[in-house]
Amino acid sequence: MNGLLCYCRAGFEPDLAAELGDRAAEAGIAGYARASRGDGYVLFLGDDAAIATGLPWRSLVFARQALPLFAELRGLDPRDRMGPMLEAIEAAMPRGVSGSRPYGALWVEHPDSDAGKPLSGLARSFANALRPALRKRRLLTPAEDPALPRLHVCFLAGDHVLLASADPAITSPWPLGVPRLKLHADAPSRSALKLEEALLVLLDPAQRAELLRPGMTAADLGAAPGGWTWVLARQGLRVIAIDNGPLRAHLFDTGLVEHLREDGFRWQPPRPLDWMVCDMVEQPSRVARRMGDWFREGWCRQSIFNLKLPMKKRWLETRRSLDAFVEAAAVPVEVRARQLYHDREEITVLARRMARA
Repeated sequence: MNGLLCYCRAGFEPDLAAELGDRAAEAGIAGYARASRGDGYVLFLGDDAAIATGLPWRSLVFARQALPLFAELRGLDPRDRMGPMLEAIEAAMPRGVSGSRPYGALWVEHPDSDAGKPLSGLARSFANALRPALRKRRLLTPAEDPALPRLHVCFLAGDHVLLASADPAITSPWPLGVPRLKLHADAPSRSALKLEEALLVLLDPAQRAELLRPGMTAADLGAAPGGWTWVLARQGLRVIAIDNGPLRAHLFDTGLVEHLREDGFRWQPPRPLDWMVCDMVEQPSRVARRMGDWFREGWCRQSIFNLKLPMKKRWLETRRSLDAFVEAAAVPVEVRARQLYHDREEITVLARRMARA
C-alpha cells in the first residue's frame, strides 16, 4: 500500500482532502484522497513513490500528522489480530546487506473522533501485547531509539487496522499529532493554550531559544483578557497589549506588560518590535492584509496570528488569506500555518521576515 495516513480534527476531512489534492497536483504527484466527514483522518493513496516525501507533515495546514502507509488490514479475527499484523510488518521491513533494521518505537493509536475514541482501551492493551511480540522477532529495539523509524498501528475498528512507518525527524513527535498541554492556573483565558501550542508546534527547540529571549519586545493585538500577553511575558518578553477591553490585573505584576486602550487594526508601534501576535475575531482576509502591513512597514520581525475560517470551503479561504498576507507584506517572508489542537474554526500562522538575497 502506498500513501499517507493523515490525522485531522473531526469535521475537517474535506478540507484536508482538498489541501492534499492541491498540494499533490502542484508537486506533480499522482494520487487521490479517501475521506469521510467525522472520521478524524484522511488517506491519500496512489502508486507514486514520492507521496511520502512530496507531502511532508510540516507543510500541511489541516494535518496533525502525516504517516507513510504500508498496509491496510481488514476483517481481522478478534481472536488473532496479532498474527496477520506481524506478518505484514515483517514483510514490509526494508532489507539491506546487513539485514533489516528494527523499529525504534511503537505507537498504537486511533483517530480522534467519536468513532475512534472508544478504541482507546483496545489500543492500549494491544500495544502492551504487540511490543514484546515485535521484540521477540527483532522487529523492535529493546529500548526506544528516536534515531530509528517509528511503527504506527492505527485501529479504525476492532477488525480494521492501518500500518504506517514514520521518520521521527520529519513527523509529529506527539501521538495523534496532539501535544497535551495543561492550562496554567494563572492563565487569563484558555486562549493561552493556543499560543503555547503554536510556539511548540511551529518552532523547533533551537528556534524557540533564539527567538524567545528575555528582553525582546512584542505587541499583542486584541489582547483582552490577556492570554497571549501572559504567554509572552512568561518568556520574559516586554509586551504592549492593545485592546479597548480590560486585562486581568495580575498581568501587570511582572512589570513587563503595558496596556494601551487602542484599536488593534489601527495602532502602530513607535519603533520596530521583535514580535507581533494577534487573535482578533474578524474576517480572515482583513486580518491577513493587516498582518502583511506590519511586515511591509517593518514593524515586526516575526508574528503569530490566527485566521478565523468560514464553515465551508475552508481550504480555499486559507489559500486566499495566506496569499493576501504575502501580497500585502511585499517583502520576503517565511510562512507556516497549522490548524492546532486548541484551535477551532481557525488556523494559526507563523510568519518570519526573511533576509533579502
